[in-house]
Amino acid sequence: MRLIPTALFGLALAAATALPAAAQEDLIFKKSTVWKMLTPDDKLAVYGVDDPLVEGVACHYTTPEKGGVSGMFGVAEEVSDISLACRQIGPVRFKEKFEQGDVVFRERRSLIWKKMQIVRGCDTKRNVLIYMVYSDRLIEGSPKNSTSSVPIMPWGAGGEPPRCADWVK
Repeated sequence: MRLIPTALFGLALAAATALPAAAQEDLIFKKSTVWKMLTPDDKLAVYGVDDPLVEGVACHYTTPEKGGVSGMFGVAEEVSDISLACRQIGPVRFKEKFEQGDVVFRERRSLIWKKMQIVRGCDTKRNVLIYMVYSDRLIEGSPKNSTSSVPIMPWGAGGEPPRCADWVK
């Protein structure tokens, strides 16, 4: 009987840690918010992420990172306060069709239970890409989130921009 809880815990651990990122993040900079004498400081970190399926769109998010002993060893459960801003940075080109709410980027926010995700959607009526960042937990979710919208505009002499509605499955 003791093997069942152990096996379930092992499956939960494997599922929580086997979350591949759909995009690669780039650290832009970090700023200390709480000084710690002998261990790393608490910080705010700003990261950049390119949308892997939509060329010409980049997102930046700011997230708190715990310092102290737990942060130093990577076992701190990070808070869910994450801000997001996404912008068109060039001509928009869709690489393939996508579903509403597809994951653009995913990151672990605790040793086992919590993850942060950036997901993408399309406002078909307004031709606007919508990006939302949120964190969730395996047991209990978190309503904290942030949303950013990217109106798809003409870029240079490229003519009429693509319609995101044509690329939604």
